[in-house]
Amino acid sequence: MGLRLKFNLVLLLVFALGLAVTGYVSRHLLQENAREEVLRTAGVMMEAALAMRSYTVSQVRPRLRPMDQEFFPQSVPAYAATEILGKLHEKYPNYAYKEAALNPTNPRDRAVGWESDIINDFRNNQTRVEFAGIRDTPTGPSLYLARPLQITDPNCLACHTTAESAPPSMVKLYGSNNGFGWKHNEIIGAQIVSVPMSVPIEKANSVFLSFMASLTAVFAVLFVILNIMLSMLIVRPIRTMSAAANKISVGELDIPELPESGKDEVAVLAKAFNRMRRSLEKAISLIDER
Repeated sequence: MGLRLKFNLVLLLVFALGLAVTGYVSRHLLQENAREEVLRTAGVMMEAALAMRSYTVSQVRPRLRPMDQEFFPQSVPAYAATEILGKLHEKYPNYAYKEAALNPTNPRDRAVGWESDIINDFRNNQTRVEFAGIRDTPTGPSLYLARPLQITDPNCLACHTTAESAPPSMVKLYGSNNGFGWKHNEIIGAQIVSVPMSVPIEKANSVFLSFMASLTAVFAVLFVILNIMLSMLIVRPIRTMSAAANKISVGELDIPELPESGKDEVAVLAKAFNRMRRSLEKAISLIDER
């Protein structure tokens, strides 16, 4: 096995190991950045929903007639936020907002399986203020951000303790079996925002492939340059010395001396080789004189 082949094998091993480690680290970082980007989008949607709820309470509800005369769903913060973000869902079906509850007033807000698990998790860990996760959907992975819905205002219980104490207009609209029996400080549901991860992941994969292709191209150029330098600075001088040594070993002493320019190891070896050749010539000449 020649010196060039050994060097290239070691170089290829180092490059392959470097590409593998760099690829693993960069892919992990890009995937994490994609997740953080989606999480920021979900956070913006959540804050938008909270702003809509606050607007409804402060500016819409006071301008409507009392609920004991006529019930307006538009005066309910959850209804307003769900309706407005529902318009966003119509244009972007993979983006969703829901105020899921185990026992909601409006049946459309009833929690499904995975939403119920989130609500129960909040109920079992009441110190948790936010929860994020990823779930598979027919259109790809989706990140969800959830916050608990807790009855902190006793005034809310006026409509949700019993059907008899609730506004008749609300009972007439939603029935007497939905949204009652709530208690103060009880977690009755969760605000859940769902944001698709497919586009950020595709972008991250595209950037990863471009980065790895560029890095491979850089390694290939370095491989060629190092091979050229190896050939010019090491392999070629050593081959010249090896050929000269072969000729001297069979008695051919009329070869030119090797170039000794430079101060590197190859130049030092050439100087030593020339000294050895001159010493050998002198020794042979002395033997011939005898």
